[in-house]
Amino acid sequence: MRYTARTPRGTRGTTGRTLRTCLAVTLGVGLLAACGGNGNDDDNGTGGGGSADGDPDPVTLSIGVFGQFGLEEAGLYDEYMEANPHVTIEQNSTQRSEDYYPALLTRLPTGSGLSDIQAIEVANINEIANDLGRYFVDLSEAEGVDLGHFLPWKVDQATGADGRVVGLGTDIGPMSICYRKDLFEEAGLPTDRDEVGALWDGDWQAYIDTGKEFQENSSGDAKWVDSGSGMFSAIANSYAERYYNEAGETIYEDSEAVRTAWDMAVQAAEEGLTARHDLFSTEWDQGMANGDFATLSCPAWMLGYIEDKSGGEGEGAWDVAAAPRPANWGGSFLGVTEASENKEEAIKLITWLTAPEQQAKLFAERGSFPSSAEAQESEVVQNATNSYFGDAPIGELFTAAAADIPTLIVGPRDQVIQEGFSNGVLRVEQGADAEEAWDATVRAVDNALAD
Repeated sequence: MRYTARTPRGTRGTTGRTLRTCLAVTLGVGLLAACGGNGNDDDNGTGGGGSADGDPDPVTLSIGVFGQFGLEEAGLYDEYMEANPHVTIEQNSTQRSEDYYPALLTRLPTGSGLSDIQAIEVANINEIANDLGRYFVDLSEAEGVDLGHFLPWKVDQATGADGRVVGLGTDIGPMSICYRKDLFEEAGLPTDRDEVGALWDGDWQAYIDTGKEFQENSSGDAKWVDSGSGMFSAIANSYAERYYNEAGETIYEDSEAVRTAWDMAVQAAEEGLTARHDLFSTEWDQGMANGDFATLSCPAWMLGYIEDKSGGEGEGAWDVAAAPRPANWGGSFLGVTEASENKEEAIKLITWLTAPEQQAKLFAERGSFPSSAEAQESEVVQNATNSYFGDAPIGELFTAAAADIPTLIVGPRDQVIQEGFSNGVLRVEQGADAEEAWDATVRAVDNALAD
């Protein structure tokens, strides 16, 4: 399976505040229509059973997500429950995807402990769609589901060989570089986002070289980049083939993408340019707020995460520029489990949450770039700015980034392989010899895939 192509996404922040009035005007009709349901005759947009007086029965829908997924933070749950008073939405969140997914795999065969709706990260969608599709409701012909507004490759990602569609796309992750303007200025580097992007246009080596210049001229202790593993992901995801080839064979040991990403990340680590943070750890969160590093690889969904962790003191200090090369990091789906006792209501909810109007609002509020082609083309997305990041024109920036991302090949164990190489880079940051770390990483990945 191919895709043009996560890891996690806090309290509701200021992202997109300047757009809320525009959203109310532009999306008002669409939101009301979406709240009205999926073509059912009843005014509450729910259908199904109900009490003798015609009111639908109360229902609680549980949603399992990883990290700060953004739907709750953007106010979408509250909006849906206000329009559908009989529905209560309860979110169950696990901070790290690498903890969330193994727990999901354990629960699927028994049906115990599952939420009505489960989020699925793109690195796991192939395995879910093909090996585990029987545990999820087939959405390909589900009443009220419109697959036509999504990017075709996004639908393909969630489609198994048997034609079953196991999830509806929430977002994709076109890449940028987020940077601290205050730290750039202190080191004598330009702070204008266009000038910053030009420093490394088309070249990750130029990004590393700029980092050397930064640290040579900075009087503080801040490192150039947050982590080598973040660099590894951003670089590897700029290639079509990473861990699998088109035939579905694993190629990570000989992959140009993997070796290039490894060498670049190791170079940055060995030259002392990385803050050596483990992504999505408490230390990483604190470093983001404290200015421990000047840059990080920044897929669109990362904007909301940075805002949450940097807080009010970071507003205006952060900005966003184009990445050295187009790439995609992340993008998720929502699926309804066969174990759910509320399938009909759950399908209606995920259909509403992933509709173009809601995807546009999620981008304006949280930076999660739509997987809906219709949402991408909307004025709300195209004209979006982000006040937290110095009024950066995020609609323009991420639309351009999304247009050029490669069509990545996704395999069933992408997350396992990704985690293995990320851990290997982290070992180099902690002082391990690079070649020994490479050999150990390949062996570890081989063993993990053999399990």
